[in-house]
Amino acid sequence: MPPLKSLGSRAWRSRRIHWRLVRVGSALVVGIAALLVLIMIFEEQFIYFPSKYPAGWWDVADAVSAEGLGGPKIDDVELRTSDGVALHGWYCAPVRRDDETLQPVPAPFVILWFHGNAGNITHRYEGISSLVTLPADVFIIDYRGYGKSEGTPSETGLYRDADAAWSYLTETRGVSPGQIVLLGKSLGAAVAIDLATRVRPGGLIVESGFTSAPDMARRILPLVPTFALRTRMDSISKIGRVSCPVLFIHSRDDEVIPFGLGRRLYEAAGEPKRFHELRGLGHNDLYPQAGQGYLEAIGDFLQSLTTSGEGPGASSPTEQAPPGLP
Repeated sequence: MPPLKSLGSRAWRSRRIHWRLVRVGSALVVGIAALLVLIMIFEEQFIYFPSKYPAGWWDVADAVSAEGLGGPKIDDVELRTSDGVALHGWYCAPVRRDDETLQPVPAPFVILWFHGNAGNITHRYEGISSLVTLPADVFIIDYRGYGKSEGTPSETGLYRDADAAWSYLTETRGVSPGQIVLLGKSLGAAVAIDLATRVRPGGLIVESGFTSAPDMARRILPLVPTFALRTRMDSISKIGRVSCPVLFIHSRDDEVIPFGLGRRLYEAAGEPKRFHELRGLGHNDLYPQAGQGYLEAIGDFLQSLTTSGEGPGASSPTEQAPPGLP
């Protein structure tokens, strides 16, 4: 039988190890709790990366009128959301040079563009310049907290921003819903999909879309517990409620949003739908690197809306806009 002194020493060491484990476990629990609190407090700062004015290339808006090079003609638009936030956007119309004057080019559709996460509308100028050649009018807004728009971005706020943009086109400019095609890129895809479940546009283009914010968080921040995220952007559960035709565009080599997430969205969508796969292009390489094939895919989609009866007839949104409006 071991001496009593030896037994007491072992018991003391055992209690010491026990209390060390308790302290380590407590510190771990406190650390995890603190991380969750930080995530909840600063979630928007982890998710959104806006560029506020004057950051950006704002002088491009004057390029057409100053140089007369042809489309797009850009007009500033100011609008206000249902919760009182002032937003800024650009209404961009295709024009052509006729002698010494710029003449509007009739366009059967207005593309309502919800851009991706970083930057602001000025960083989409190349894309705008490409899209107006289809031809199409392009209306693009900066979300709250981006560019010249007021406020701070949030999921609910972005959905309200989309509502305000839709109301501007349909109520202020008098554009028929069937003439509006929603285009959402990356973060904007979640915004466009959400809007398309509540209105009936002529069509929807989902570019580099993802299934949900938690799915993206698992890829970018795998150690962050997704149940702590308030932001859901649950496009995978919404896309099946979209009733208009949908075009999906995704690069197999997208390094930010996995190609598989875009395919899952496509598979969950109802008909009619189509998928245009790109290769050799990163997440931010679509303008102008995607080339003519990218524009042809969008042009063919718009043409299908016209021939299927989903889109407008021969009338042009540029022609229908009330006089004096931007």
